[in-house]
Amino acid sequence: MAPKGKSGFFGVRQKPSGNWGVEFFDAGSRWWISTYPSAHESARAYDVAVWRAERPREHLNFPEMEIRVEAEMLVPQGIKMKEITTKKKTTKKPSVVVNVGETDEEAMERFAREHPEYVQAEQEHYWKREAEQKEDEGAPSMVIPIQSSSEEDWADFEEEEEEGCDDPEKEEFWEQFRSSNDEE
Repeated sequence: MAPKGKSGFFGVRQKPSGNWGVEFFDAGSRWWISTYPSAHESARAYDVAVWRAERPREHLNFPEMEIRVEAEMLVPQGIKMKEITTKKKTTKKPSVVVNVGETDEEAMERFAREHPEYVQAEQEHYWKREAEQKEDEGAPSMVIPIQSSSEEDWADFEEEEEEGCDDPEKEEFWEQFRSSNDEE
């Protein structure tokens, strides 16, 4: 069991504001309970958290408490346990340092010799990506091919455009549009 802190109680520490904060660690998780005006109240709140987590009695600040209900009655405002998530340390890929007089290629070769696990991981990444791309190539295409692109089809289209429009209002609009372009 960890020693009691400066407050004289497990899980209790004084905040810069003068209030007392309560933290609780259980099964690898860190829990924030709350702040209280006195270290004694904070220690009572910590004990309630210990009871709720069903931890051994030696973890209690007041081991004379016989039952959980009795401990909870001594904390009038109750407790609200909020888990504090901590960032997991990630292993950082070592950087490549190029020495004086060393070319980039020589530095990369040295890195590959010193860290073969990174080279292997990179190769596996690209192999997996290449395999996924090949799978996608075998999938049906979303592009719909044009059945015929003969000269006759395009000729029909061009003729329709030359014939003009049946709607006189649209025809008038296009006449004005063409004349405004000619003026410029």
